[in-house]
Amino acid sequence: MASFNKTGIGFLNFNILIERESEKIVIMDEGRDSLACSCEFSGIKPVMVELPYPPVKVRNENLTYANLLSIDYCGAVSEMTAITQYINHENRLAASRCPMAKALLGMAISEMMHLQKLSQMIVLLGGKVDYTAKFRNGDWKIWTPEYIKSPEQARQMLQADLDAERATIDQYRMHINMIADNYINDVLERIIKDEEYHVMMLQFLLKEV
Repeated sequence: MASFNKTGIGFLNFNILIERESEKIVIMDEGRDSLACSCEFSGIKPVMVELPYPPVKVRNENLTYANLLSIDYCGAVSEMTAITQYINHENRLAASRCPMAKALLGMAISEMMHLQKLSQMIVLLGGKVDYTAKFRNGDWKIWTPEYIKSPEQARQMLQADLDAERATIDQYRMHINMIADNYINDVLERIIKDEEYHVMMLQFLLKEV
């Protein structure tokens, strides 16, 4: 069941957030001869707005637009960076903060869906999906894990994720202003709704730390 805010955007009721600290993680079994993480991730769904995505299509081939989307795909601020950063933080929090780790994994899955949409549009535009961000001045850069922010404490992880989401929204809006193709922009606007939801979720999680 979805709830709606004043703007009419539907949000998933994400039950991870109400588990809070009641779900403690047992990392050592009774025999004390092994370590195990009891955080169960099966059934985790993407954390996203409960609205359909527009059809993935473009007006015509356009390498300039494909290159812009390549930055959203695998630049420093990109879906590739977001996915890898969320997974890194989830991995490191699972043993001590299972509900939080589940929330981060759900957001990572949503970013994977965004990555897929971007790759489909890049191909339709005549571009190549090769993990290389291509810039207007002719420069290019292959994606690197150096883009990931990986602090030690949970609060700093969440703040890094929040900062990344806000930067992603700003970049998508900048690219929308540079692209004169309503089909592409409709998809980007829909992606932004998910990113805005992630901002809300991360702000909530920060209050719980």
